[in-house]
Amino acid sequence: MLTFLTGFARGLFGITAFILNTLFWAVPIYIVSLFKLTIPFKMVRITCDTLINRLSYAWMYCNNLFIDLLKKVEYKVQGIEELELDQWYLVMANHQSWVDIIVLQKIFHNRIPFVKYFLKRELIWVPILGLAWWAMDYPFMKRYSADFIKKNPHLKGKDLEMTRRYCEKFKDKPTSIINFVEGTRFTSEKQCKQNSPFRHLLKPKSGGIAFVLSAMGEYIQKIIDVTIVYPDGAETLWEFLSSARTRIFVHINIFPIDSELIGDYFNDDAFRQNFQNWLNRLWTEKDMKMEAILSHTKSDNFPSQER
Repeated sequence: MLTFLTGFARGLFGITAFILNTLFWAVPIYIVSLFKLTIPFKMVRITCDTLINRLSYAWMYCNNLFIDLLKKVEYKVQGIEELELDQWYLVMANHQSWVDIIVLQKIFHNRIPFVKYFLKRELIWVPILGLAWWAMDYPFMKRYSADFIKKNPHLKGKDLEMTRRYCEKFKDKPTSIINFVEGTRFTSEKQCKQNSPFRHLLKPKSGGIAFVLSAMGEYIQKIIDVTIVYPDGAETLWEFLSSARTRIFVHINIFPIDSELIGDYFNDDAFRQNFQNWLNRLWTEKDMKMEAILSHTKSDNFPSQER
C-alpha cells in the first residue's frame, strides 16, 4: 500500500510539474511568436526564431531537471560522441511510448540543434501544447489515404506540398528533424495486425523520410539512427513518472547522406524500390540490435551510465 501511495504521489508531482512548466514557458513563446507574425522583417524573424529556440531549450532543460529530482533514470548511451550543434540532422528512431520524446530530448540536449518533430495535423488542437508546437515551427503533417485521394483527386500532392513548405523554414539555420519511421507507437497488437517481420518493430514507412531528404538533401548532412530499448519494458508516461527507477538503453549510429538516398520517391519506381530496400535493411539491423541488447540487459546488472 505504501509503495502504491508513494508511486501515485510521485506521478502526480511529475504531471503537475510538467503542466506548470509548460504553462510557464509557453506564454513567452506565444508572445515572441506574435512579434514574429506581426513585424514583417527578416532580421526580426531571425531574432525571434533564435529567442524561441532558447526558450524551448530552457523548457526542455526544466523538464529534464524535474525528472532527475523525481526518480532514478539509468541511461546507457552509445555513439553520441560525434554529434555537433552546427549541422543539419535527420533523426530516425523507433517508437514505443511517449517516453521516447523525453529520452530524445534528454540525450540530445545541447548536442545537436533543437529537435523538430513531425506531428499529425490533429495535434495542433492539443490545449497549450498545440499552439506552442506551432510557434516552435514543428511541422504538422496531414496525410491523405489512397482511398481519400481517389474520391478527391484535386487534393493529390497537397500533403507533400505542405511538408515542402515546412522544410523550407529549416534551411535558414541548423536544424534537427526527427521522424518516428514506424508512424505510430509499437504494440504487439499492431505488430500482429500488419504482420510485421520484425520482433520488436513495426514496418518502417519510407515515404516521409524520402521526401524530407529530397526537399532538404543539400542541407541535411547526416542521418542519426536511434535505437531506444527499455530492458524492463516500455512504460506509459504515467508509469514512467510514478515508478522509482527506469533503465534505458540508447544506441546511436551516425552516417552521411548518400546521393543514392535522394531522388523522386513518388514518381521513380526504381528509386522507390531501392529506398525501401535500404530502409528495410536498416530496420532488420535495428531489430537484431534490440534483440541483442535485451538479451544482455534483462538482469539487474545494467551497464554504467554514459552520456
